[in-house]
Amino acid sequence: MMTSRHWLARPFGERSTLTFLAVLCSAMALVVLANLLPADHPLHVSTYTVTLLGKYLCYALLAVAVDLVWGYLGILSLGHGAFFALGGYAMGMYLMRQIGDRGVYGDPLLPDFMVFLDWDSLPWYWLGFDMPGVAFAMVLLAPGLLALVFGFLAFRSRVTGVYLSIITQALTFALMLAFFRNEMGFGGNNGLTDFKELLGFDLSADSTRLGLFIASGVALAIGFLLCRAIVVSKLGRVCVAVRDAESRTRFLGYRVERYQLFVFVVSAMLAGVAGALYVPQVGIINPSEFSPLFSIEIVVWVALGGRATLYGAVIGALAVNYAKSVFTGIMPEAWLFALGALFVLVTVLLPQGIAGVLSRRRQHDDAPNNMAVKQEATP
Repeated sequence: MMTSRHWLARPFGERSTLTFLAVLCSAMALVVLANLLPADHPLHVSTYTVTLLGKYLCYALLAVAVDLVWGYLGILSLGHGAFFALGGYAMGMYLMRQIGDRGVYGDPLLPDFMVFLDWDSLPWYWLGFDMPGVAFAMVLLAPGLLALVFGFLAFRSRVTGVYLSIITQALTFALMLAFFRNEMGFGGNNGLTDFKELLGFDLSADSTRLGLFIASGVALAIGFLLCRAIVVSKLGRVCVAVRDAESRTRFLGYRVERYQLFVFVVSAMLAGVAGALYVPQVGIINPSEFSPLFSIEIVVWVALGGRATLYGAVIGALAVNYAKSVFTGIMPEAWLFALGALFVLVTVLLPQGIAGVLSRRRQHDDAPNNMAVKQEATP
């Protein structure tokens, strides 16, 4: 019998989890090997494609974080783009400090946008971001502390349903307006860009791009395992009870707000990690990442892939973003309509998402085996 101290190992006993990890690792290995082939080889995968796939993996981790709170806790968060952006800004601040005197204005301390705006000193909240340990810690702490404060106030006041969704959307909109202001010290409308290196590695080098792709895949695997471990634990069962019958769960004596707060903070931190890995691959972070539209789009990924499955969120994020890349090339002026039509069709025809189709197919394939087992067991 498995004890509570082994809850982190429980996902490894699930066939679906092992299948997901096997597919993810195999796909990553194929991409790495294809990228290492000569450029004139027909199976060669360009560095640009590797970077694009790495960005997709970051989005997939973000979708898993949203599915954790929406699918298993019943909290429809329309503000997870804020946690994603905060993690990205923490990484961007570190990358800006690594530029040093290689910027346009050659100032060894101040980023170019601060020199342009006549700042005479570095703001106190930028101190320490020249050290990777501090910067990487802030990738977790910045979104985690925001989620802790926001969640404590919201859950203690028992704000639920559509009201909580509206508040989360208002939060990310307020942050977007704040980060657009030049006096905030985060680059204003242009954001943070023109990064040079990460941990001493040149960001323009093919090997660094490949390393970031691998790091994104590893982060997705770890995030998925962490979420699965939470879901299959007693904590996860209580979360599902809160999702389905919050009042009854409170009546049984559970401190519902504590469970909500813990899972919400974990989800925010995962979103921050996704944002931190996203920034060095795309080369920029600006206030548009706080856009409420982006947070709504994340929910679309999860709904399309299949809510309360985790792997469905990954499928949805990859499918939608790949479709976006294709549609923007084929129909640059009408791709939003095509993407919207795709979402409506899938929602109407596949109400449980892509994961629901895969689950029904697996059950259909297992039905003959289950019937055979029952017949053999019949005396």
